[in-house]
Amino acid sequence: MRPDNDSSANVNTPLAPQPAVEPIQTSSSQQQAAAQVVRSQIDAIYDSSSPVVTPATDPTNQLESVNPYDRTHSTHPQPEADQWKQYHSAWQNYYQKYYEGYYTHHLQQAMKPAQATASTSVSTGYFSSTEQLPPADEAITKDEALFDLRQKLLSKVQTSAKKIRSSRHFIPIAAAVIVVLAFAFLQYNRVLISNVMAYITPGSIDPQNIVVDPNADLTVAPEPRLIIPKINVDVPVIYDIGNDYNSQMAAMQKGVAHFAIPGASSHPGQNGNTVISGHSSNDLLDPGDYKFIFAQLDKLAIGDTIYANYSSKRYTYTITKKEVVKPNEVNKLVYATTKPVLTLITCTPLGTSTNRLLVTAEQVSPDPSAAPAAPADTGDANKATLPGNSPTFLERIFGS
Repeated sequence: MRPDNDSSANVNTPLAPQPAVEPIQTSSSQQQAAAQVVRSQIDAIYDSSSPVVTPATDPTNQLESVNPYDRTHSTHPQPEADQWKQYHSAWQNYYQKYYEGYYTHHLQQAMKPAQATASTSVSTGYFSSTEQLPPADEAITKDEALFDLRQKLLSKVQTSAKKIRSSRHFIPIAAAVIVVLAFAFLQYNRVLISNVMAYITPGSIDPQNIVVDPNADLTVAPEPRLIIPKINVDVPVIYDIGNDYNSQMAAMQKGVAHFAIPGASSHPGQNGNTVISGHSSNDLLDPGDYKFIFAQLDKLAIGDTIYANYSSKRYTYTITKKEVVKPNEVNKLVYATTKPVLTLITCTPLGTSTNRLLVTAEQVSPDPSAAPAAPADTGDANKATLPGNSPTFLERIFGS
């Protein structure tokens, strides 16, 4: 029901007195300034190029003079290389400190149960030892944590080594390795030692035996000797022995041996071939002091000088030929000659008996034209074999 139609209500209900509303007194200048500000802001909304007009002369103006709708942002500059480095360094430093604190916290948590006593036995998967534990609230440094980790790893390696040594497989394996090494040494020691001896002086020369004038007819001691100054060899020579293996090996224990065969049985100073054999290598366990006397024989060259003392006289020879032959090529020593010739024999390569090295030299002093004839002999030189080394370890076990 509309109140206007209720006549009784209008008649009987008195109206409450209303306060008088006084009009706001505003000066015309203030009205104009406010209107001008509103108009300028509206214009700025639709036209960004139009500045906001704010009267500067009115001290009562409290409105902002800056347009809030103006776009004042600018393009953000791209980061430089140094800035990127600083950015990544900051993150790395953050993660380092984070994980350092993380592991330190967990280490302290793990150590708390063991702090009931001042000293306790610590047993972990890495080591077992007795040590003084730090308080729970005491932070350990990075160096201490690394030291602790190294100690654990070292203890683990030592524990593993003890397990291996106590294993039932360790002793058989170690014994097998020792046997193999011992076998290899017995079999190949002559190869190792002879190559070392090739760079070591195999003999010692007495200064009185050094020849100054090769053409001088000197009187020397009656002991037969062979002197090779270039490789510093001064060794006794054993003459007039058999050419069989046993006789040659026995003679080479005392020096170098005269290897006389039919057609090559001369002595120094006689026409024909005088053959002398010596070891370049031999087994370390074999007897004798001259097992490596010819280890440097391969260093001799054509034109080098060799001296042979025989019957209190010195004979001088000059090398004319070097040749490598097989052990059964004895015929290389037998040939017709009207000069005194000296041939040295040794095994080659060093440490083996595969081949023989023949070094041939002709006499130059005393005058070879006055040399007597070679002794007459008969027999078959092909039945002999060129002297060599003693049998190796395998050859002694299974036969050569």
